Amino acid sequence: MSQETLTRAWEVLQDAYQAQMEGDYDRAAELYQSSLELHPTAEAHTFLGWTYHYQGKLMDAIAECKRAIELDPDFGNPYNDIGAYMIELGQFDEAIPWLQQAVESRRYEPRHFRTTISAAPIWERKCMARRCAVSRKRSKSNRVIRLLGKRWNRFAAWSIDFLDYFLFSGF
Repeated sequence: MSQETLTRAWEVLQDAYQAQMEGDYDRAAELYQSSLELHPTAEAHTFLGWTYHYQGKLMDAIAECKRAIELDPDFGNPYNDIGAYMIELGQFDEAIPWLQQAVESRRYEPRHFRTTISAAPIWERKCMARRCAVSRKRSKSNRVIRLLGKRWNRFAAWSIDFLDYFLFSGF
């Protein structure tokens, strides 16, 4: 593949991202697909999935993330996104392994601690905060913290506080 083709694929990817940020999801999807035709990347598949998500096409979004994983299994973002989409679909148990894989990935850009924010509604919805025993809630929040602590020890203390507040406050 020529350097010119790679450069063009990158330019189209940037244009797609800009269209997505402006809310022009149809145009963004077209541009991501054009970029993928020039040079398939895990990033382009993941962002195309993100675009599909905004269009309400969750199954298409998940399929794009799985394509991203096939291209680069070390890229953590598509695992996180699948976990978030599973939560949106109400498939909480299925979301947990995807979020765990995101945290354990070699190449993961957390997007402002998105995994913890994604995981918190699982515990809230599964536990129904006011009805669960404190020990059960603490156990689940500690499991998430252990997963995150592998990657971000400094972040773990904040995560415990966040999850404790979220789970115990009746939020």
